[in-house]
Amino acid sequence: MNPILRNLLALVAGWFGGSLVNMGLVKLGHALIPIVGIDPSDMNALAEVMPTLDFKYFIFPFLAHALGTLVGAAIAASIATKHKMKIALGVGGLFLLGGIMVNYMLPGPTWFAVVDIVLAYIPMAWIGGKLAERMARTN
Repeated sequence: MNPILRNLLALVAGWFGGSLVNMGLVKLGHALIPIVGIDPSDMNALAEVMPTLDFKYFIFPFLAHALGTLVGAAIAASIATKHKMKIALGVGGLFLLGGIMVNYMLPGPTWFAVVDIVLAYIPMAWIGGKLAERMARTN
């Protein structure tokens, strides 16, 4: 397969796989720690209540963003032919853009936005890229 096409496929596969992990963890979080009286699919209701929520309601969103990015970056780097770390960081960049959008649409506490944007995306993409590189060396 053409290396450019394969790297593009790696980016898309990483974004898709990471998105599945992200959404699964968000849904799990809503099931385990529900916000009483709020439909999690009602973005307006969520946006209204977000600034008043306790720390525990932000655990699963952070895990979803961080682990979704980690898994997506690892998938992408393991599929890519060359520039594995760049492809992994590209996935991190895509998730970072999504995270910025979500923090804008659902404004929560400032501490969460900072922690989420600083720790959940680029650092996790870098770790995912390193994990994929390490796994490739051992195989």
